[in-house]
Amino acid sequence: MPKSRKLEESIASLNQIRSDPASEAGQAVLHQILSSKYSIAVAQAAGLVAQAELYALIPDLVTAFDRFLVKPKDSDPGCLAKQAIAETLYRLEYSDETLFLKGIRHIQPEPVWGGTTDTAPRLRGTCALGLVRMNFPQVMVELGDLLADPEPEARIGAARAIAYSENDQGVPLLRLRVKVGDTSPVLSECLLALLQLAPTQSLPLVEDVLYARTTMNLGTAEQAEAAALALSESRLNEAFPILRDWWKSIRDPQLRKTGILAIATLRQPDAIEFLLTQIAEARPGDAKEAIAAMGIHVQDRALWQRVRQVVEARQDAALREVLEQMSRSFLS
Repeated sequence: MPKSRKLEESIASLNQIRSDPASEAGQAVLHQILSSKYSIAVAQAAGLVAQAELYALIPDLVTAFDRFLVKPKDSDPGCLAKQAIAETLYRLEYSDETLFLKGIRHIQPEPVWGGTTDTAPRLRGTCALGLVRMNFPQVMVELGDLLADPEPEARIGAARAIAYSENDQGVPLLRLRVKVGDTSPVLSECLLALLQLAPTQSLPLVEDVLYARTTMNLGTAEQAEAAALALSESRLNEAFPILRDWWKSIRDPQLRKTGILAIATLRQPDAIEFLLTQIAEARPGDAKEAIAAMGIHVQDRALWQRVRQVVEARQDAALREVLEQMSRSFLS
């Protein structure tokens, strides 16, 4: 039978058991699929195992993972099966470090137009989380190596795993990554992790990045946006005055837009009052940006009504139009 036909039959079998994968028939199908060579079907089967929390099928998952490490670009293109298996084992709190160590060190170059691309960085990040969850003794060594990974997605995974570890041994690693410099998404994740692990110690460094007092391999705007995003996601009380004062000090239109949105994302009472004041009293351009930033709260009927009342009290037709556009956009 052609490969495509057998794969289609495997997917069809999985679809038939999705409503009850834990049944005897369902587990029999999952066992059969997990032992097959079709990585797409195995990835879907792994997801069902996680959904139904079928601990009895953990050995099948481990066996399949090892099988797809053999000639991986052919047996598991895109790293789909290994990624799904690692995610499932992480969710099921699998506690044997052997598989996660294989995964965190796995590199899978695959051909693309003009060269190759590594399809395994997400897998490395997932396995990092697995090692943290099981309290692997040498996890910081592995996470330090992952922070130096060539792929940004893997470095992001390392930063998230260090934050998840709640281990202050990760602070020096993250600070070094920040000081060396990185892409904006990686930098933001590292700063956020620092704010979670050691907020008081890390706030001065985040401010240095925000104000571009430290030199990195990024443009000033990208660097500032990374720091603003980390501050907004941290939800720290100290984040609001830092973002407010920075926003007041800058003139670049795009950065001001980033700053006002970061303030709104904090969802803190002081930040909300500041934005309402901008809508009521600031120059029209800033008032418009404040209304746009408050759009993230449009589902909060009471708060959005306050925004509407402030706009109506100002009696500015242009601001009223911005408000109506935001309402239509978010509520449609």
